[in-house]
Parts: sequence; C-alpha cells; structure tokens
Amino acid sequence: MLSKEQIVQIENASLQEGLSIVADLFPGKVVFSSSLGQEDQVITDVLFRNNIPVKVFTLDTGRLYAEAYELLDRTMARYKQPVHVYFPEAEAVEAFVNAKGVNSFYESVENRKECCYIRKVKPLNRALAGAAVWVTGLRSAQSANRQVMKMLEWDEDRKLYKFNPLIHWSYDEMMDYIQLHNVPYNPLHDKGFISIGCAPCTRAIEPGEDPRAGRWWWETSQKECGLHTAR
Repeated sequence: MLSKEQIVQIENASLQEGLSIVADLFPGKVVFSSSLGQEDQVITDVLFRNNIPVKVFTLDTGRLYAEAYELLDRTMARYKQPVHVYFPEAEAVEAFVNAKGVNSFYESVENRKECCYIRKVKPLNRALAGAAVWVTGLRSAQSANRQVMKMLEWDEDRKLYKFNPLIHWSYDEMMDYIQLHNVPYNPLHDKGFISIGCAPCTRAIEPGEDPRAGRWWWETSQKECGLHTAR
C-alpha cells in the first residue's frame, strides 16, 4: 500500500513524473487502459516517448468506428511499441445477440448495460488481472460522475489503485499538449465527437451540449458503461 507521503508526491508531480513514480513503485504491475480518445493519446505519448514501463491496452468491442482502428494502427506505427488489444468472449456476444438482437441496446438501459458488460467490462477485468495500478485518462470535466473522482484512489472491488493523472486537466490543456507534440488522434474529434465509443452508441454533439451527450443519446442515464464508477 502507498503511504500518505507517496500519494502526495504522485499527486503533486507532473504527468511524466507521476507515471514514472508509479511505474517504479509497482514494477511490472502498472497498466493503462486506452479508449483511443484524446486524453488517452496524451498519456500514451508520454509513456511511449519516455519509455515508461507501463503496459498499454485497449478494448475492441467489435462495434468501433473504422477511424478507431485506423488510429490504433497509426499509434503503433508512430511509437513502434505495442498496444495490447482485448476482445469480448465470442460465446457471450453470440448468446446476447441471438437472444436479444444485434441492436437490442436501443430497447432498454438494461440491455445496453448488459451489452457494455459483455463487450467492455469483462474484457477489462481480464486486462486488469494481476495489476496493482490501473491508469486511466479520465478528466473531471467529462461528466458529473467524474467530478468527484480523485487523482489516486483505491478500487476496493478490484483491489488495486486507480490512477487518473489527467483528472484536473482542462480541455484546452489537453489540446495544447496534442498540438505541441503532434500527437495522433481520431479525426472524428474534429467533427463534433467529443467522447467516442462504439459506433451505434456514439454521435457528434451540438455546440453547448454536455460532453457526454453524444454517448447513448437516447437514454437519460448517467452516461457510463460500468468501467468507471465513483466511490
């Protein structure tokens, strides 16, 4: 377990320093989950450019935009380092689709959450197995749920630390970094897609809309898939 002094040191460090400290404290047990969003591309750039020993992985739900796959390919070509891909279990997807339909997530929140659980949460659990620290690209401005999240917190369910090094970053800070370092990102972001998930469940947003409005736009839920919950 981390001491209070170590937690303060990590939270007060720069992005690069914080990631390096965590990697040193938990060698071989720090993983970063990238959804290939702009925030995640910033962290990927820092990790790969500085050779920080953190495993980078992403979840391929099988329903992503073509632009996401192209970005994944460009990212690995740019940095010459692997982004590990985790897929959902074929049997679980087949059972869900055959029982409820290929687009049944439009019919109810329960169906949508079940689809997210099969395609995202279960693969994430496999990716996090054996990890001591889970690094994310969450920012507090992304949703009301994320405004209460801390930079470093203990995930009791998964028995690991969740490290959110960008939690206090603004959108402008993120974009400044991307432009300064010419970080590759999904071109859909330039077309009004702020948060990009599965293609059937993501749309562009209008000026003034909440950043999460484009996710599951037909729902009035908390706009979360189950990967990240406030504690």
